[in-house]
Amino acid sequence: MQFRQQALAKLQSPEELDLPVRFARPQGWLVLSVTVVVMAAASVWAVTGSVASTVSSPAILTHGQGSYILQSPVAGQVTAVLAEQGARLPANSPVLKVRTAEGEKVVRTVAAGRVTGLAATIGQIISTGANVAAIEKVAHSEDPLYATVYVPAENAASIPDKAAVDLTVSSVPTQEYGVLRGHVKSVDRSAQSAQQIAAFLGDTQLGEQFTKDGRPVAVLVKLDKKSSTKSGYKWSSADGPPFDLTSMTLASGSIRLADERPVDWLLP
Repeated sequence: MQFRQQALAKLQSPEELDLPVRFARPQGWLVLSVTVVVMAAASVWAVTGSVASTVSSPAILTHGQGSYILQSPVAGQVTAVLAEQGARLPANSPVLKVRTAEGEKVVRTVAAGRVTGLAATIGQIISTGANVAAIEKVAHSEDPLYATVYVPAENAASIPDKAAVDLTVSSVPTQEYGVLRGHVKSVDRSAQSAQQIAAFLGDTQLGEQFTKDGRPVAVLVKLDKKSSTKSGYKWSSADGPPFDLTSMTLASGSIRLADERPVDWLLP
């Protein structure tokens, strides 16, 4: 009977018009207002704001003209090694003596440069076209160093002119001396093969190393100079390392890409 009486009472006042209307509490209005403000701010930032991103890739310090692999024009036995690793040689300088069927021949440099590697030893039998030395094309000790960063081809279009680059140099303790500073000088828009990289660096192993994840794009980085440091280049620390940098030193480059608007991520 109790439930029947409640049902009859419900029928007598179906709309409960005699009950007071409950309005939202002030705390509820505050939460709603904050939510609307945050959404509006996010919308404005998505259209007018920008997000910076970077790409990190392997790099190497070199002189701007790269290197070349010296090949023997004759076959025979090496009787003398006339050049030392690290020596700077003018063009047409003797590197090896080779005993051939026609007599002793001298293998000479093609262009001026520094010997970065010797692949031939006394007594070794070499064939015509054999790699006997790697020569970096630099004539003067004051020639500046550059960094070549091998970036995945899909990131090449996002690299702006003169983009900032931070280089972590393998021979420099980063926690103590920081990173080397530089800016993009040029971007080679065509992907490079292992053979092309080896020809530029004078090292077939580096060509294979830099292409193990695909054919990259070479980004030439001009190092920022600073006369007060021992290396002559600018570092994230005040003084940088207390020694000079040498070419053919491996590094890792972090390149700042073109800024993007968040709204572009939502557009097809």
